[in-house]
Amino acid sequence: MRPLDDILVADFSRVLAGPFCTMHLADMGAEVIKIENPDGGDDTRRFGPPFYQGVSTYFLSVNRGKKSLTLDLKDADDLALARRIALAADVVVENFRPGTMERLGLGYDDLRAENPRLIYASIAGYGAAAGLEEYTRRPGYDLVAQGVGGIQSITGYADGPPTKCGASIADLVGGLTCFQGILLALLARHRTGRGQRVDISMQDGQASLLSYHAAGALMTGQDGERLGNAHPSIAPYEAFPAADGYVNIGAANQAMWLRLTQALGATHLSEDPRFATNAARVQHRDALKDALSPLTAAHGRDALIALLTAHGVVAGPILTVAQVMEHPQIQARGMAVWQDHPTLGRVASVGNPIRLMDTPAAYELPPPALGEHSAEVRARFTPPAP
Repeated sequence: MRPLDDILVADFSRVLAGPFCTMHLADMGAEVIKIENPDGGDDTRRFGPPFYQGVSTYFLSVNRGKKSLTLDLKDADDLALARRIALAADVVVENFRPGTMERLGLGYDDLRAENPRLIYASIAGYGAAAGLEEYTRRPGYDLVAQGVGGIQSITGYADGPPTKCGASIADLVGGLTCFQGILLALLARHRTGRGQRVDISMQDGQASLLSYHAAGALMTGQDGERLGNAHPSIAPYEAFPAADGYVNIGAANQAMWLRLTQALGATHLSEDPRFATNAARVQHRDALKDALSPLTAAHGRDALIALLTAHGVVAGPILTVAQVMEHPQIQARGMAVWQDHPTLGRVASVGNPIRLMDTPAAYELPPPALGEHSAEVRARFTPPAP
């Protein structure tokens, strides 16, 4: 058993945010029918490099567990089939530019009239169902969403330009919040018998990540700033040099700060008025880093981590993507997922981070070839001839 067994999802999404959401639904048992344009399908099928045996690894990373159906939504018969699938579904997911699904007759109001139990989830740059029309009509792209959501303004170094996160967090957070919204809507439907619209804004998702940065700006007028790896409210809490790399060190409370000075043989720093309290250390962050860096750089990375860990100080390495996927804990928790693929051999993706001990995720279908399941799905949703 998986939590979403018997839930049917009509997936009209493409690229990243929507497919990331629907992959998580598939992991948890939902049947996901991925509706793709027959002329090339999902845009990400062509994103690259890298490619694996000629197939985009980008596409492979977010589309396991789905059935691919090719439909030309400009064709009346194909559009009618899309509508039948959407009306039979428990959940519709789409991330077209706002207004597109409505023009096709596949909007929420159109479908809800015939299926009041339908949960209809939209992901857009600025939302689709609430807010100012000036913005809700605009397209959504990860880079722009990170900017208008404030993330770029606090990422990078003070003497450098605003920097986006290396991962596409506006898309990915949009997908995760859509996944959460759908689960909440399913729970509400279980109680009320009615579906509803799930309206996800990528800008909202980025704003939600601002958290204490936003609270500080709202209540004190102190705007967020770029601090590199440092923390605006805790010090020391950033990356420090080792002899052969960098180590993240997080002395998040006074006791840990004292243990850090002991580990580095620098108890005199704890007696310096500039570093006596966390507030003082934050105020004199640069001087603190200048004092600590030669001490950390005297040790190799692994030796420094071992030393600090032995003293009860939180510290860890900065791993590359490849090193993360090879990490023994990642391997032990099944986060590196390998699946048999009918044409590509073995394909890999990152596992579902939600660990349910009694009803866990399962990875049954590999990412589909374009239109791989068209015949099966068409036969299922095409009414018999009179």
